[in-house]
Amino acid sequence: MSAHLTPDLRNRLARTIQDARRAGEDGARKALAALAVGDRKAHDGMPGAERQLRRRLRAHGRQLGDLRNARTREQEIDRLVHEIAYEHWHRMLFARFLAENELLLEPESGVPVSLAECEELARERGEDPWETAGRWASDMLPEIFRPNDPVLAVQLPPETNHALRKLLADLPAGVFTADDSLGWTYQYWQAERKDAVNESGVKIGADELPAVTQLFTERYMVLFLLHNTIGAWRAGRVLVQLPDLCREAETEEELREAVRLRTGGGYNFSYLRFVREAIEGDAEDEPTGPWRPAAGSFERWPRTAAELRVLDPCCGSGHFLVEVFHLIVRLRMEEESISVVDSVRTVLRDNLFGLELDPRCTQIAAFNVALAAWKTVGDPVVLPSPQIACSGLAPNSTHEEWIGLADSVAAAGGIPAARDLLGTDDNLLSAPVRESLGDLHALFEQAPILGSLIDPRASSGQRDAFRVDYGHLRPLLSEILARDVPDADLTERTIAARGMAHAAELLGDTYTLVITNVPYLARGKQSDQLRRFCESDHPDAKGDIATAFVSRFFGWLGEHGTQAVVTPQNWLFLPRYRKLRERLLNDHTWDFVARLGEHAFDDPQAAGAFAALSILSADRPDGDSEMAGIDVSARRGQRPIKALEKALLLGAGSPTGRTGKSCTISSLSQLNQLSNPDSRILLERIPKGVFLNRYVTSRTGTRTADNPCLLMHHWEFSDRGSSWRFMQSTVGETCDIAHPVFLDTRLGRLKVTG
Repeated sequence: MSAHLTPDLRNRLARTIQDARRAGEDGARKALAALAVGDRKAHDGMPGAERQLRRRLRAHGRQLGDLRNARTREQEIDRLVHEIAYEHWHRMLFARFLAENELLLEPESGVPVSLAECEELARERGEDPWETAGRWASDMLPEIFRPNDPVLAVQLPPETNHALRKLLADLPAGVFTADDSLGWTYQYWQAERKDAVNESGVKIGADELPAVTQLFTERYMVLFLLHNTIGAWRAGRVLVQLPDLCREAETEEELREAVRLRTGGGYNFSYLRFVREAIEGDAEDEPTGPWRPAAGSFERWPRTAAELRVLDPCCGSGHFLVEVFHLIVRLRMEEESISVVDSVRTVLRDNLFGLELDPRCTQIAAFNVALAAWKTVGDPVVLPSPQIACSGLAPNSTHEEWIGLADSVAAAGGIPAARDLLGTDDNLLSAPVRESLGDLHALFEQAPILGSLIDPRASSGQRDAFRVDYGHLRPLLSEILARDVPDADLTERTIAARGMAHAAELLGDTYTLVITNVPYLARGKQSDQLRRFCESDHPDAKGDIATAFVSRFFGWLGEHGTQAVVTPQNWLFLPRYRKLRERLLNDHTWDFVARLGEHAFDDPQAAGAFAALSILSADRPDGDSEMAGIDVSARRGQRPIKALEKALLLGAGSPTGRTGKSCTISSLSQLNQLSNPDSRILLERIPKGVFLNRYVTSRTGTRTADNPCLLMHHWEFSDRGSSWRFMQSTVGETCDIAHPVFLDTRLGRLKVTG
């Protein structure tokens, strides 16, 4: 695999993308003004083709959420502006990704071409090279760039096109061959929006959520979770045939080498961790028995890789999906002795699933997976449609308008509803279609803010048929679109319904492994709508949407599935999550917890984030269930441990030296965690004894208890003199200006000024 972006290339990519967004949105606004898309009526003398495009754009804008004034017929265009800028830039960006990886196909010959060859061919045909490259990329990615998309039919001003093409051409080729470039593109696209929202202090709702919760997941986090789930599952099956090695191996590396995959270029489980079992006569914390995977062997998972179903429900740009793809492709090649092409296609069809709140992120994730597949094969072969859907689409139309789709869907299925003067008579097809479309409308009304928190099983009253309905509905909706429906509003609703049906299928299914980096948003920053949902559906996890997701994930796991997640670490110990911890400790198996602490992310935007990695299974724990724990956070007052060092420590198992503690793994009784104060998750054994809280009650936390003695107000001195210093403190209530407090360095006393 290729190298990752250097800091210099990352900075260049960030600046370029932010410049492209500004230029693209400015050009999109001018283009929409020229088409009178926001105006109450078209310009006089506007040609018929432009009038038709205007109608399609207005319909598309309404589906995106732009509002139309029923009285004046004027319409907002803000969401449409963002969409046009994004689509035009990313079609060009994706085209260059394909070309730099020798994957951009000239459609007539089916031969990959370079950018230079594309430019030569385009000029021979009198076309713009970048427009040609973008069109060829669209042809290769019909599931990503919708055919006949009105957004891509918009002609941006010449100066905008020139600016975008220059920005793209000035990026070095190394940006497009690095493995992590696509993962950064949307975070940089949203960077200015994220800063603006954070500075505004507004409560985070549907409009703000995608920007605020964007955070690039470090690769070591992805690999640690993946290797200690699927890797541990493989290790359990391999090592059961190597009992001598399990007894006699001196290091974990010997075991990792035995588990290593050797097909498809090989695959190393560099973060797979092992511990020794304790046998009779062993000293505490010094086991000498056979080695086993620290997280366990997941013995109740399916027996073959072909049966594994892996979901990333917050897939962002597809970072987890790509890593899972690379691993399972090689697993299936080894287990089934199939070709790389066959393995790639079956993995995309049967093993890999993704959901994402933001439709633009969904698009990047789908392209990221397709690019990984083509690079693995070495050729842009035909791929199955990706099992990646947007869980944040909203109907943006009335229930009646939505149900109006039913007649068209029934007709596409070959059994149209009967019509007479008295109305519509439903048949065996149209009645279930109406019911399914009604369910979709109700289910996804809050989708832009809930996304993958939506649970179709709960919403459908546990109806067994709902997945069958959605499974049948999607191809019928595709059939309508294939007929080139002239009604722009019907087309937009049909496209949205098809996407929602796909998302509903994935939301209601069951998976072996749910693996992701959840969005972080504390309760105090949530909009009323989001806060009410968390309170009602996840009451013991309502403190953060991160913990609401941890709670929701068990709905996907069946009896024996597993979740592996990056979360904030505070839910492992804060008192307000006590009931959540107690429920999960009593009802589910804790396999592995890694405490990362601060500086887990290399991205400056994540400054102050304290993270943890958790692997929890749906199975109920036994009385002797043990969980593995590892701590690579710095102790208070000691030097920080940055992301790169944490990555080494998680995989190596060697002491950190200057931090004064080891990153070796502890094996801990899961149910004993319930005996800790507030059932806190502690990753080291506490010496036996009685907790202080048995004898005393603490009514407050850390504070300066002698303020009445040391604090002095400004009126108590006529002259504070040079020995007084400001003291920073908090205020008792909201006010415009806090009173400054001074410390007399001679007397050791504080003084508050007026």
